[in-house]
Amino acid sequence: MKYNTFSILMVLTTTLLFLTPNINSGIASRNQEQSTPPVPSDTKECYFLFSPWQATTTYLINETGVLNHTWHSTYYPLYDSYMADNGSIFLAIDSGNGGFQKIAYNNTVLWEYHYTRDSSYATHDIVPLPNGDVIIIMQEIKSRAQAIQAGRDPDTFGSVFYPDFLIQVNKTGPTSGDIVWEWHVWDHLIQDFDATKDNYGNVSQHPELANINFDQYWSPGWPYVNSVDYNPKFDQILISAHNLDEVWIIDHGTTTEEAAGHTGGHYGHGGDLLYRWGNPQTYNRGDASDKKLYFQHQCCWVKPGLPGAGNILVFSNGNTRPGGPISSVDEFTPDVNNDTGEYYLPLGGTYGPDDLSWQYLLPSNLFSAGFGGAQRMLNGNTFICSGWVGIFIEVTPDKQIVWTYVNPYPYPEGQVYRSEYIFPPPANKPPEQPTITGPSKAKINNATPYNFTTRDPEGDKIYFFVDWGDGTNSSWIGPYSSGATVTQSHAWTRMGTYHIKAKAKDINDNESDWSNPFAVTVIANGPYLDVVKINGGITSVKAILTNIGSEDAANVTWTIAVNGGLLHLINASTNGTVAILKIYQQQTVKANGVIGLGKITITVTATTPSANIVTKTVEGFAVGPFIVVKK
Repeated sequence: MKYNTFSILMVLTTTLLFLTPNINSGIASRNQEQSTPPVPSDTKECYFLFSPWQATTTYLINETGVLNHTWHSTYYPLYDSYMADNGSIFLAIDSGNGGFQKIAYNNTVLWEYHYTRDSSYATHDIVPLPNGDVIIIMQEIKSRAQAIQAGRDPDTFGSVFYPDFLIQVNKTGPTSGDIVWEWHVWDHLIQDFDATKDNYGNVSQHPELANINFDQYWSPGWPYVNSVDYNPKFDQILISAHNLDEVWIIDHGTTTEEAAGHTGGHYGHGGDLLYRWGNPQTYNRGDASDKKLYFQHQCCWVKPGLPGAGNILVFSNGNTRPGGPISSVDEFTPDVNNDTGEYYLPLGGTYGPDDLSWQYLLPSNLFSAGFGGAQRMLNGNTFICSGWVGIFIEVTPDKQIVWTYVNPYPYPEGQVYRSEYIFPPPANKPPEQPTITGPSKAKINNATPYNFTTRDPEGDKIYFFVDWGDGTNSSWIGPYSSGATVTQSHAWTRMGTYHIKAKAKDINDNESDWSNPFAVTVIANGPYLDVVKINGGITSVKAILTNIGSEDAANVTWTIAVNGGLLHLINASTNGTVAILKIYQQQTVKANGVIGLGKITITVTATTPSANIVTKTVEGFAVGPFIVVKK
């Protein structure tokens, strides 16, 4: 990473402006004896994963602070690591223009990706996605002329400008990956500085756009995104816009093309901001008294199944906090529709909430001038990483510290960008049994629509699998929002009664029970003839014709042919016409004068100008005048 040294100097400089003389008083001395703390209270088995800033080893400790496992890399972290499948980890790496490794439990490198497309470079954080892809925070390079043309005040930056962007990487090989999605803040700018330049407009009327001239802490990157998280329920991305003292939410359900514009995606707004919180001054709808965040370094959703699920936690470093530098963990509840993922913004107002749901102010000895993070725990406590001093604490809802861990790796410098809390996930429940609605009759070879719906207890997105009852199925289709009605059409190629059934699964592959069967009778388009039965008799053969179509059949012509017998001497054929054969009416037709001896074949054919031709053949015996049909 090109700006490690610069970033340190920037943080320290900002801190010194606000730091009180006794800020380091009380910091626990770091020594090897302090690396095994007491057991946390009221916790189930859990683990903490962290990659110290100045180490090439990633550590996993249990809830007593005992080292459980290590993963080794040849790179320093940039700056975070995440637990993946089967004991592997994803590690953001400081290498060239940045990238990441996926390292197996046995320390085999399963995937190593380096960004090489251009001179842009990775920074700060990654987030693995449920499908195995990885999102990386990046910074691209714009010339001074480009930034000025975009509306940036020339007096506020140097020879180049570094706007942030995100990329999503899909694995194509052990050392390669395709960029399958990206989002650039450069595509979502506004400014009211220079009417002759691009992006000029009324900032307060466009809270969905970022004011390129709002920049509280000059730094190489803008808005200096230093944290990224993903919400699979809403398919949204949460990022920390550090230099604006805000967190932003954008739509991940866009194509790259849609992400560069203002329409499309799940929410119809392209790559524009869906939500922002922390400092409404950034969109000219507030003042300093409305500001909530100060120099933050992590934001994340509280995960499903944990107390406060869906809330957002932010580690606000507090370097510029009024009254002096104090770090805090701030929890707030976004004003979001939990069914649709849409956020409420009052006309001319600011995004809510106005107040925090919970806040913990760290002791002065745990002030973190940079780095830091927080996550909710299974027991309702909050796990906090004071990254600059390398100390982890567990804090109860009533703000009592019940566990402390002093990171000894690498001794004596133990800074940690942040740490991941890993807990046994609560049992995820499958979607409810789907329901099916639609017509109970369908015409042959006509696509007929049917509706499928179900709900997921956790509100996860849902996939459907439909068995059409004729040996075909839809395969898994989706994802769809929980509770949504999904319409699928099917055309049956043969008449009869079929039973549709469906099942659902959530994004965690938890499958529901099959639905109750939904019976569909497939009928013809117009008249449709059938031979119900063929009977023998004395010197005769009878056949029962019927019309199982949707309209009456007119001028039905029929033929009964009897062939065979000894020396093939039986060769009789009788035909006739039925003027009208109504729907589901049965009509008996008869061939007389059949006599002989031996095995015979009886073939009945019926047709009408506006319907099908039906033929049915059976075998029988002729014994003189007696005609017997085999059953």
